[in-house]
Amino acid sequence: MYSVRTRLRRRLIRVVAVAVLPAASLALGSGPLTAQASRPAEPSGCQLNSAGGAIKHVIQLQFDNVHFRRDNPNVPSDIEQMPNLYNFLVGNGTVLNNHHTPVISHTGTDILTTLTGVYPDRHGQPVSNTFLFYGPDGTAHTALSFAYWTDLAQAFDGTAENKYNLVDAQGNNPPAPWVPYTRAGCNFGAVGTANIELERIANVATVYGAGSPEAIQASDTSDNGQAKTTADFIGVAIHCAKAATLCVSTHRGVADRLPAEPGGYSGFNGLFGHKYVAPQISATLPMRDLDGNVIANIAPDGTPFAGFPGFNGTTAAVSLAYVAAMQEHGVPITTAYLSAVHEKADTGLGPGDPVYEQNLRSYDEAFGKFFSRLAADGINKSNTLFVVTADENDHFVGVGPSNPGCNGVVVTCSYDPSKLGSVEVAVDTLLQRQGITTGFSLKGDSAPDYYLDGNPGANDPKTRQMERAVGTLLVTNPLTGRRERMTDLMADRTALRALHMVTSDPLRTPSFTQFNQPDYEGVAGGLDCGTPSDTVIQCPGVETWHHGDIQPQITTTWLGLVGPGVRHLGVNETVWSDHTDTRPTTLAIVGLRDDYRRDGRVLLDVLDTNAVKVLGNRDALIELGHVYKQLDAAVGAFGISAARAATAAVDSGSAADDSRYQAFENRLTALTNDRDNVALQISRLLESATSGSGDDAGVNQKTPDDGDISRLIRQANVILEQASELAGG
Repeated sequence: MYSVRTRLRRRLIRVVAVAVLPAASLALGSGPLTAQASRPAEPSGCQLNSAGGAIKHVIQLQFDNVHFRRDNPNVPSDIEQMPNLYNFLVGNGTVLNNHHTPVISHTGTDILTTLTGVYPDRHGQPVSNTFLFYGPDGTAHTALSFAYWTDLAQAFDGTAENKYNLVDAQGNNPPAPWVPYTRAGCNFGAVGTANIELERIANVATVYGAGSPEAIQASDTSDNGQAKTTADFIGVAIHCAKAATLCVSTHRGVADRLPAEPGGYSGFNGLFGHKYVAPQISATLPMRDLDGNVIANIAPDGTPFAGFPGFNGTTAAVSLAYVAAMQEHGVPITTAYLSAVHEKADTGLGPGDPVYEQNLRSYDEAFGKFFSRLAADGINKSNTLFVVTADENDHFVGVGPSNPGCNGVVVTCSYDPSKLGSVEVAVDTLLQRQGITTGFSLKGDSAPDYYLDGNPGANDPKTRQMERAVGTLLVTNPLTGRRERMTDLMADRTALRALHMVTSDPLRTPSFTQFNQPDYEGVAGGLDCGTPSDTVIQCPGVETWHHGDIQPQITTTWLGLVGPGVRHLGVNETVWSDHTDTRPTTLAIVGLRDDYRRDGRVLLDVLDTNAVKVLGNRDALIELGHVYKQLDAAVGAFGISAARAATAAVDSGSAADDSRYQAFENRLTALTNDRDNVALQISRLLESATSGSGDDAGVNQKTPDDGDISRLIRQANVILEQASELAGG
């Protein structure tokens, strides 16, 4: 049996091709150097078109696994323990606490969905943070989801697919998120945000040219060489407006190439890497974080290199320092990634743990300094749109605190470290014991994806035998002692399509996906602990926080909005939204458009009536938007019904009679076709009515008819009822 172990998370990557190394901010011995940066006024060419022209800046922040909800009812949540951020969001705008991810709910998929406003089937990364594709040999090869926007897909073993890492529904490179801003004359800066800065060492030669000094530096494959190249060139970028002085060649600005961009994209430059960005945004070098420490990457031998600290090093003090400096120096649009707080050296911590609590205090202090610094610069809620969210939530894998009355703040919580960590299941061994001989590759995870050798179809006897065997796996949870089914839900290829997990590249589609009970991680090719004979074991310190799965505690996250045009609703639990809604809402508020139709909707529910021009009956459009989310969202009612129906269907039948499964497959295919048809009509109507994007808005707009809206609502509800009936058997 062929199997491969792939469980990479973004901040745990240790591959030379990417060279994301352990990092920290620290004080270096070198004195400050003179830099070129000054503090210019806002770039006069930036033409945002918000209502009344109020918005001059956009600041978008995306946390990694930082929670608004409480994981222990006695311990205040992550955001509650950052009062500088909590009070700013809740007191000045709206926090949507019924916000959702797509599936699979991992960093790469979630950030890309937020950036683009489309589900993973239209950006090409439904399986992350690594994904697999079938090669010419008929087996699946593992590649990294994190790659620069225009990269081609290439597996770790060198197998190339000759397709973009990111692919839209037509197989092209999706439109880049910064383009509407730079075309409007606004410089766009990014820190640590997936795939919009250089992510791989190999990108250096692509951007700067083979034989360039930068490429020569990047060719040093020693640990220190890779650490320095990461510090200099990875993780930080500014995409400049046309003719912006910030990105001129004397600053080492280079062409910002987007060969597949709709409408073309020429004459734009970018700055890539701390080495060239920092001198333009910091009056002194080396650049320091908000705590006054030099931002640096630490090589394995402890050598510090001033520069980008690796993705694990993008703490609040670091990322917010970059954002503030960019905003102060002619970059009014910024997006940044902030790393998780519930870990110490990649080891998960329980809620209320003293180190976890210190991490939260550090983040809160950083936000206090950030808002004060922005206020001194005149950047505030009256002229800035703040968009703050988290990629996904998590499930805590472990036994509760030994002092259950603890609250983390007054009395910290104590945990038995041997009872914290993922319950790993060697699915390859268990399946062999069931007589499964079909070879397969596995993207190990709490929701593992199976790729059967030879890429057999959904009805192939080998696929059906494997699905039935996986569905019957029973394990004993060492944390609880319960004997239980490992699988919560299953998705065959028919259900994967309903969940927006089938892209334009059929070679990336898993044979099926197993959504486990959230304590379990399905792996193949060896466990992280124990002995070779172990099949189910709890591994202390390994993946204490699970995500990637489909349960609400993982897929339900939050979105905060503050700024002109945003209603002051405080914490809102009723509006159902997801990551696809973030981009259309943001662009609508600032008065810009995309060149494509988004899957999300403008969240009129949380906007002032004059914030966005609306054609038609606003209340009716909001009602239509609500049913649209349940119809089209990956974890809306239709998607969850599809997964439940698939779970029962794939368990059914036998080699002699598989008629129930075949009937299900035909029925769900027809229902998904109906869903796609009605969802497309709704999406086009909503885009047009809210001055949205793509071919359906901005030109020849007409006011939608209330009768059309009512008809679409009825059609959507009929499909939702039919999906629910299918799930009920």
